[in-house]
Amino acid sequence: MIRSTLYILCTVAATAAFAQTDSADLFLQKGLQEKQAGRLMESLKNFEKAVTYNAGNKTAMNELAVAYFDLRKYNQARETYKKLVALGDASANNYRQLMNLSANLKQQDDAILYATKLKQVEPAAKVNYIIGKVNYERENYGDAIQYLAVAEKEEPQNAEIPYMVARSYGDMMNYKQSISYFQKAIQLDPSKSSWIYELGLICYAIHDDKNALKYMLEAGEKGYAKDNDYMENLGIAYLNVGNLDEGVKILNELLKKRPSDLNILNMVAEAYYYKGKYTEAMNYFDTVLGYDKTNASALYMIGMCYQKKGEKDKGVMLCDKAIEMDPSLASNKQKKMDMGL
Repeated sequence: MIRSTLYILCTVAATAAFAQTDSADLFLQKGLQEKQAGRLMESLKNFEKAVTYNAGNKTAMNELAVAYFDLRKYNQARETYKKLVALGDASANNYRQLMNLSANLKQQDDAILYATKLKQVEPAAKVNYIIGKVNYERENYGDAIQYLAVAEKEEPQNAEIPYMVARSYGDMMNYKQSISYFQKAIQLDPSKSSWIYELGLICYAIHDDKNALKYMLEAGEKGYAKDNDYMENLGIAYLNVGNLDEGVKILNELLKKRPSDLNILNMVAEAYYYKGKYTEAMNYFDTVLGYDKTNASALYMIGMCYQKKGEKDKGVMLCDKAIEMDPSLASNKQKKMDMGL
């Protein structure tokens, strides 16, 4: 009797298992048909059902992972590829997918882990770009540059590689070293207006004013957003190359939006002053004082303008008053005297 009962139980279990397998195969086939017809969402639903009936079906699990990926459900795709590996399918393709998905989802430890595993099963695999990128994102610039140098040989057309090297040097304030890498990245992908603008700022930082203006203008021509920050830097770039009219024109347009921006007002005033246009300079310095009556520097520069215009006594009086307000300006007075300003 006991044996008979055990036999019945085993038979029922086996029948249920076969039924589960049959159901999994049925939904797998339906999923493949929907995929072939281009109905990706319907194929996904069927692959999910197939895996529900048989979680050990590697074919169904693989199709499910691909469906998640194709539908941009990247977190689900990554988890499904991990299940595939757990089922014993530790293939190069699965490790490659896990490496890339982990990197894109900022799972940095996993990205390096799967890059290492991929290299073990496929020694020729190109993993240096991902490892270099992770190190760059972690601001570990020494290792980033080391891995990206190898990646550049593996993927010479990948513009992201020299760009990340350029940014690594730039973030370490090694601006001159960064320039050639920015140029290489832009040569590989000329559409990146933000990279061109960054190169302009790098040139500005090292006082290469001509190229700073050149790259800022090029960035604007290629679609870089001409917001207030861009226009301010462009105006400064024009002033730095000696084009007073264009620089002041741009900065005056900004002042219509930001009339009490003391930084811009001072820049325009100083630009006029050093071009010998003292009346215009005084007007802007006076505007600064209108917003900030305690601004000793603006008062001092008005005094200097008067002196340059030949009204020495009035100018000296204003400069002395400014020095009373801010004694540190006395050193400026000495410097300007020494320079004949």
